[in-house]
Amino acid sequence: MSDLSNRIRQGRGSAPADLVLKGGRVFCVVTGEAIAGDVAICGDTIVGIGHDYTGRREIDVAGKWLVPGFIDTHLHIESSLVTPFEFDRCVAPRGVTTAICDPHEIANVAGVPGIRYFLDASQHTVMSIRVNLSSCVPSSPMETAGARIEAADLVPLMDHPAVIGLAEFMNYPGVIHEDPGCMAKLEAFRGRHIDGHAPLLSGRDLNAYVAAGIRTEHEATSAAEAREKLQKGLRVLIREGSVSKDMVALAPVLSLATSPYMCLCTDDRNPLDIAEYGHLDHMIRYLIGQGIPPLAVYRAASLSAAEAFGLKDRGQIVAGRRADIVVMDRLEECRADLVVCGGVVVDDAAFAARGHVAPVARGSVRAARVAAQDFRYRGNNDDVPVIGIWPGKILTEHIRETVAPVDGDRRPDPARDLMRITVIERHGINGNIANGFVRGFGMQSGAIASTVCHDHHNIAVVGAGYADMALAANRLGEIEGGFVVVKDGRVLAELALPVAGLMSLEPFEAVHTALEHLRAAAVSLGVVLEEPFLQLAFLALPVIPHLKITDRGMVDVDRFCLIEG
Repeated sequence: MSDLSNRIRQGRGSAPADLVLKGGRVFCVVTGEAIAGDVAICGDTIVGIGHDYTGRREIDVAGKWLVPGFIDTHLHIESSLVTPFEFDRCVAPRGVTTAICDPHEIANVAGVPGIRYFLDASQHTVMSIRVNLSSCVPSSPMETAGARIEAADLVPLMDHPAVIGLAEFMNYPGVIHEDPGCMAKLEAFRGRHIDGHAPLLSGRDLNAYVAAGIRTEHEATSAAEAREKLQKGLRVLIREGSVSKDMVALAPVLSLATSPYMCLCTDDRNPLDIAEYGHLDHMIRYLIGQGIPPLAVYRAASLSAAEAFGLKDRGQIVAGRRADIVVMDRLEECRADLVVCGGVVVDDAAFAARGHVAPVARGSVRAARVAAQDFRYRGNNDDVPVIGIWPGKILTEHIRETVAPVDGDRRPDPARDLMRITVIERHGINGNIANGFVRGFGMQSGAIASTVCHDHHNIAVVGAGYADMALAANRLGEIEGGFVVVKDGRVLAELALPVAGLMSLEPFEAVHTALEHLRAAAVSLGVVLEEPFLQLAFLALPVIPHLKITDRGMVDVDRFCLIEG
């Protein structure tokens, strides 16, 4: 008997369904009504709702709500600091049944083989991992990445079953000024989904960006910005990550009227935040708590997301759609009691039955060892640029401060919260080292260092003392990348991320524990930021206004150019 015949017969009730969820209420994300009755599933497909069914396996969900599985519309799984398999185990039980990822973090380290690692992994996870192919590797010409990916490298991957389209087009100046490399990628993916990434872009430049075929945007950070982007044809993704926290600002924009054109995403969220707050479930709880109708919120988390990315097989609990279902007691609380992904009940047995893919990009930290003198600042002007941190934002201030030289060096000044920030090229390409100043860490002593350094993923170090900064940077080479906290010549805490310097090979629970130790160690240095390592990572991303630093120097993002110290 064909699969089609099976689905028809099980939907009619003339044959027992493979799985039946008995006695619950389906929350319709079109009408907002409750539909009482069983949900029948054949293989990975829903075949019936609203009636009584019998099944080869039956699960009692009497009195509970059934909502469509949640779709995270934009994230970098690498930034969860675990492999795709551990990410699967971490968030699928919370109701995330589809993750639309852009593997550009690993692509910036390992190139196309890094993307292929995610494509291969997507064929084995319990949750559905879909991939948008990385569009900007590197993100700009003002950094040294470990790889360069052109349109010709992406075209052979376009028809992989996990691929949706082209990932966030971060080089928005390259789009609106018709950079040849950008144009080649846009032409290659014309008619397919292209993700946006255009912080603060507005007016005619925004029109030009949308005219290039770009369909979605997750960088809106204010209600006014989100509204303009909705009005000009973009689907706006409300983002709440570990650093980029835009949900509070954008919540007033989400309504029954706008929900068909708005989605939810996390972008970058680590196991510490997931354990303490949640993932998309946290966003759903918060938004409903702000008085936004549950229909608008759950629609944005499922059906609107599916439609925005052309995933016509999911997003609703109706016959013929993929069986992605979250079972819970109360819509307002959004705490999953049971999750079904593609007809598979999410439990330990499901995770144990998965296939596996060997990790790639080991030994990727190839930086030469550094010494204390490498962190001296030799700018020509007393008036120096300073990166100003806005906690909870990846946007930064462009500040100017007077720092007088001492013995030819402009030193950190904890009393003024002026710390040294340094980026060290770690791919073994040119050995660049760039020094600058940052304000906002509150650090009084020691140093923190990381190889999670968007998007080029060189070594980033912030510190009050050069010897500690050198120790922290060199330690990263010894552990194949990760996070390190150093004080007075001693490593206080560390987390090894040996897969491309981005991902741990440990279970997510172990990563969570290590992050707790790192946070406590950072606090002991005086650090006041809730997520210092992820905040540090974004200080090196030269496509986010206003001032950043790469291995090539300080970057004025508004002018899109390197500047003198």
